[in-house]
Amino acid sequence: MPGARISRGTRVTLRTVEDDDLPFLQRAYANPDLRYPLGNPLLNRDELEAWLTDDNADRFLVCLDGERTGPGRPEDADDVRRIGLVTVEDADWRRPELIYWLVPAVHGDGYGSEAVSLVIDYVFRTYDTPAVGAAAYEFNDASRGLLESLGFEEEGRTRRDRFIDGEYVDTIRYGLLREEWTRA
Repeated sequence: MPGARISRGTRVTLRTVEDDDLPFLQRAYANPDLRYPLGNPLLNRDELEAWLTDDNADRFLVCLDGERTGPGRPEDADDVRRIGLVTVEDADWRRPELIYWLVPAVHGDGYGSEAVSLVIDYVFRTYDTPAVGAAAYEFNDASRGLLESLGFEEEGRTRRDRFIDGEYVDTIRYGLLREEWTRA
């Protein structure tokens, strides 16, 4: 069952990631429609558990909550639908890096923008950092569009950075300054 509510937007809720969420995460990371665009290797349960307990990251389960779901841990697991994950890496020692994904069934519905916005708010409330960063592969127009719609600026490109689905692809680096976010 998903954990306690961390933040709530108009349609999505960010919750803590719990042990009960591992099967959802493992199925998602095994899905080639997610794994290839993220450039992630296939992880077994032990590797995924180790990644989830990394102390240098804050992780948020992106959920659609039912009308009766309160701020604590939900009483009924059926009242919460898991749809993705947003991770903030390295926030305690350098510029935080956002990593995010949603299950393909909800792509294009605006949930990603809302979830990432909630996490940006969290980062700037929690950490004394001048900016947040994110990356997207050149071919991932949806992810690049999400970042640009939230005010992120392209800051650089790493050419032929990853070997994904049989070819080398460029990584586009983005950044969002604190003052740019607070003006938005």
